[in-house]
Amino acid sequence: MKNSLKFYIDGEWVEPNTLKKLDVINPADESIAGTIALGNEEDVDKAVRAARKAFTTFSLTSVDDRISMLEKINEVYKDKYSEMVETISKEMGAPTWLCKAAQAAMLTAHLKTTINVLKQFSFNESKGKVFIKKEPVGVCGFITPWNWPINQISTKVFPALATGCTMVLKPTEVAPLNAILFAEVLDQAGVPKGVFNLVNGDGPTVGEALSSHPDIDMMSFTGSTRAGIRVAKAAADTVKRVTQELGGKSPNIILEDADFDTAVKQGVEAMMLNSGQSCNAPSRMLVPASMQSKAIEIAKEVASRTVVGDPKLKESNMGPVVSQVQFEKIQGLISSGIEEGATLVCGGPGRPEGLEKGFYVKPTVFADVNNNMTIAREEIFGPVLCILPYKDEDDAITIANDTPYGLSGYVSGTDPEKIREIAGKIRAGNVHVNGAGLDFTAPFGGYKQSGNGREWGEVGFEEFLEMKAVMDIDAA
Repeated sequence: MKNSLKFYIDGEWVEPNTLKKLDVINPADESIAGTIALGNEEDVDKAVRAARKAFTTFSLTSVDDRISMLEKINEVYKDKYSEMVETISKEMGAPTWLCKAAQAAMLTAHLKTTINVLKQFSFNESKGKVFIKKEPVGVCGFITPWNWPINQISTKVFPALATGCTMVLKPTEVAPLNAILFAEVLDQAGVPKGVFNLVNGDGPTVGEALSSHPDIDMMSFTGSTRAGIRVAKAAADTVKRVTQELGGKSPNIILEDADFDTAVKQGVEAMMLNSGQSCNAPSRMLVPASMQSKAIEIAKEVASRTVVGDPKLKESNMGPVVSQVQFEKIQGLISSGIEEGATLVCGGPGRPEGLEKGFYVKPTVFADVNNNMTIAREEIFGPVLCILPYKDEDDAITIANDTPYGLSGYVSGTDPEKIREIAGKIRAGNVHVNGAGLDFTAPFGGYKQSGNGREWGEVGFEEFLEMKAVMDIDAA
């Protein structure tokens, strides 16, 4: 990738202030997938100054102009789609089929949603003698993760562009190559110089510099709760807006009257998708105590037939986890589950048989788990499912909500009224009923330590807007 050692600032690919290199590791075979430059405070300042300058004019562009710009991005991306698929798979290990069907496709989905919302969005409203204007918040700083990399970039960049904001992006240094390709797409699409800027780097340096910069008006962060707290603290001194999409430990409540076989099967498959590296993964499966043995049987069968292997192979359901650090963390948590008395149904420590190289983890299922165990409380971010038995529905709700997280919840059953009641009691920003998938127009975000603010759809626009009330004494 020709621009991997450069940053995209003020419409140009520029050399870093000081060249410090970092190898990006392919988690499938531990080879070097690429090399990037790591920025510093000076690089961030240069990018922020470019964004601040651009905001003066870009904030005044018309809705029609922004729609045209977004449509052009969509056209350019079509030609880059295959390259994006290959890039994401190479740097974070997702199977090629998943990158093609979902990882890379998320950009298109969010872009089209943004265009549709923008065509109908009202930036001005009258209420009696008060005229309410919704104006762009200003210069935005974005920090994005590695698990669904282009998805999280898209959910921030496109609404920001649509609302007239300018921005500086710091993607994860673990999987940054897709962000460089994304910058090339925006450049080719003719996004005005300074509107979008990209500086690679680590959290303590570039992330901290962005979060604390006095000319950044808003920080939007997706990642771990621990890192999100650091962003919020760094941003506090300048009283900037901070929105966060953080960790999760989502409960999946399967009711006694559910299509049990289907619900358990779907729950296991959803947990293993993307090697379990999804913040909204249904990582805690809650089943009636009397039906736990049946759940174990089904879960074991589904997990055991999950094919773990080279992301390039069509038969691979699951690739590696993203890094050595992540691999070791998951292994430690699997060991803690065994040590704390959970029943290991399948999987367990070590790599799958025949995979001696790469950060591959066995699809793992634990049963007889309770919420006092580490594996039930910590976000594992790997292909590890915990089955927790409950006595009755009240007990299920108590267990479900006994967590510092509140990103997503899942409920399966046949009684619509009962399902709605339980869904209403789950303290989470999103609840999926009977295997329902995502809706890109629906607000996405969490309760409690899963973050604040919402992304996606019309509500996602609001995060990038300031409200101005104009009181007119002469108004009717």
